Amino acid sequence: MADRRAVLIPGLWYDTRAPLFAYVGEALRRLGYDTHEITWQVPPDLPGDRARAWVGEQVAPALTDGGELLVGKSLGTFATGLAADRGLPAVWLTPVLNQPDVVEALSRATAPFLLVGGTADAAWDGELARRLTPHVLEIPDADHSMLVPGPLARSAEVLGQVCTAVEDFVR
Repeated sequence: MADRRAVLIPGLWYDTRAPLFAYVGEALRRLGYDTHEITWQVPPDLPGDRARAWVGEQVAPALTDGGELLVGKSLGTFATGLAADRGLPAVWLTPVLNQPDVVEALSRATAPFLLVGGTADAAWDGELARRLTPHVLEIPDADHSMLVPGPLARSAEVLGQVCTAVEDFVR
């Protein structure tokens, strides 16, 4: 059993079997992490002002006192409050930086965190990301799924860049 544990927190329509999680999860396993994948059924009528509480209710039971690494995408980045409250390091993939709850939690985080986003993502704010943390990977033209225009191989290269950033961050 690994001595470190990463909790993978999905997005709204982006579960932990999707490409970013598949590759980041594998990168973490190769670095000695066990991974715990959160699965959920998001209520279709989940109001925005309940997102933080709802995500917290889904994620908190998966946490131990072992000092996990949180890895969340999009809706999963509403777990930033848990990370800040518990002093947990985190990787936030396509964080919803246009949501005050997320930005507030990131602003009070004491553990290091990595922000990964693309310039074609309406939820991304590269300038804000760089003010919040020195650990930022910004991909030009990447959308909310971290896909870029052109040949699909370019998007596969982005997966590699994200994995390298995560590997460098957790080392």
